[in-house]
Amino acid sequence: MASKPSIPKGTRDFSPSEVAKRQYIIQIIKSNFEKFGFQPIETPSFENSDTLMGKYGEEGDRLIFKILNSGDYLAKANASHLENKDSTKLTSSISEKALRYDLTVPFARYVVQHQNEIEFPFKRYQIQPVWRADRPQKGRFREFFQCDADVVGSKSLWQEVELVQLYDAVFTDLGLVGATIKINNRKILSGIAEVIGASDKLIDFTVALDKLDKIGEEGVKKEMVEKGINEEAIEKVQPLFNFTGTITEKIEKLSQLLAASSEGMKGVEELRFICENVLKLGLNSAVLDLDVTLARGLNYYTGAIFEVAPPKTVAMGSIGGGGRYDDLTGIFGLKNMSGVGISFGLDRIYLVVEELSLFPETVTATSKALFINYGDKEAFYAMQAIQKLRALGVKVELYPENAKVGKQFQHADKRGIPYAVIIGEDEMKTNSYALKNLVTGEQVVIDFENLKSTLL
Repeated sequence: MASKPSIPKGTRDFSPSEVAKRQYIIQIIKSNFEKFGFQPIETPSFENSDTLMGKYGEEGDRLIFKILNSGDYLAKANASHLENKDSTKLTSSISEKALRYDLTVPFARYVVQHQNEIEFPFKRYQIQPVWRADRPQKGRFREFFQCDADVVGSKSLWQEVELVQLYDAVFTDLGLVGATIKINNRKILSGIAEVIGASDKLIDFTVALDKLDKIGEEGVKKEMVEKGINEEAIEKVQPLFNFTGTITEKIEKLSQLLAASSEGMKGVEELRFICENVLKLGLNSAVLDLDVTLARGLNYYTGAIFEVAPPKTVAMGSIGGGGRYDDLTGIFGLKNMSGVGISFGLDRIYLVVEELSLFPETVTATSKALFINYGDKEAFYAMQAIQKLRALGVKVELYPENAKVGKQFQHADKRGIPYAVIIGEDEMKTNSYALKNLVTGEQVVIDFENLKSTLL
């Protein structure tokens, strides 16, 4: 007996209606990307392992899906690593490729490879799937789409201002009023670590701090102690655990806390420029918030860091994030190429829009009308109208078989098709069409022009 088919954990099939809703979100993101001057590129779904490994930190490296070499992948395996079951060392000899973990590192590779063809500053967007060997849970999948916009070749902080506006524009168009765009700066985190005498523990310090909303103040302090950060240093950062006030007030508090750190003060001034200009220009529906616990992407972000939280009525993780990376392309040999970018988490955005019932009723993958099939003569008459309607962009179709009329209407109902077009001998003689509204039950006999205007 054949086993029941299944799909891997953390992946999903999408129905026609789900695909239509996803395309609705993608189209809004894409149109705003292009409105802001970003151009599309695409990169392969898998990269050489050395392109990806070591770019996301220790935790990120563990979540990269490795692809076994073709053919006899054990032929070149190191015998001692194999015998000792040392998977970490063995991997490099049996796997030379890996599925991409995000779109940012492949973009950096793309820029270096195509640097002589690119006009800088280069504004690109990419909407493609990525893969992470993460533990599946609500809103977290092993295969998911990212929608990225990056600018490379410009150090101007006006880019950060525009990216905040881009987030606001997309979420406003989706109806997600009250999305919170959190901002921080890597230089501020470095400055805090410097001021408390824990510069050598920057990654440990910031990774623990980033978990404040998940494990609480005591949990963060416990993790810091476990990572070797002393009690005196932790005491100095006590103000960060209850960091409240307006953005302006928070910036002033940081100025005082980081007065002794030149790196930290650079971060303060960068944040001041971005936040002041965003607030002066105004946002449509999003909220900007300075969050000093935000510490994502520390292995490559060097300036501003972004993360977007959904409206407070929805229990969901971040729906977007990004930041400034001053030398990401340096890992591939192209030095001093500053960039900044943001990403939209399509799958989580979908869940939020669904939960808040924000998808328009018009978002559908189904046809607008089903032409009922009464036989070949009637079908040919119907096909002439169908041809004209499709040329105008109307989604219509003919039921393929001359089946019982009840079955055909049932098919339209199950598909959620709102209209049926009925053509019998009378309609053919008078060059007309009987149009039935399958929602109200109302039926009218009309000419092609009225049929067209109703279905358009």
